[in-house]
Amino acid sequence: MTTHYSKTSEALSTLTPDQFAVTQESATEPAFTGEYWDNHDDGIYVDIVSGEPLFSSTDKFESGSGWPSFTRPIDPANVIKNADNSYGMRRTEVRSTGGDSHLGHLFDDGPIEDGGLRYCINSAALRFVPVDELESAGYGDYRSLFTSQEV
Repeated sequence: MTTHYSKTSEALSTLTPDQFAVTQESATEPAFTGEYWDNHDDGIYVDIVSGEPLFSSTDKFESGSGWPSFTRPIDPANVIKNADNSYGMRRTEVRSTGGDSHLGHLFDDGPIEDGGLRYCINSAALRFVPVDELESAGYGDYRSLFTSQEV
């Protein structure tokens, strides 16, 4: 099932000033201040603007950076990677594909056993959908991420 996710003026009008600055102006929230940096609940993280599914708690890890960190996106097609040479640094910016929201940056210092990547994401760019609300929120297809594959 393919769902089209996009940015709308209605969605933008509901953003807080911090959410707007991060997603639309490529700002960064201060470390250890975002809503999800220390969230340990099961569920998925979606684009605050478009609702596009981005990351799963099954791929979240403690990086010590102060931002939510993930080893991979739910679907690589839902994120765009751009070169970012701002502030005299060479980084890779991560944006949502459908909503074109600035999410954060990608680094190569993640857990080696999980591929070595760290998607360092601003909480202000995300909305968390707990696993027990996936169906009611329209994300029932992602419940399989939380069921055991063992027989």
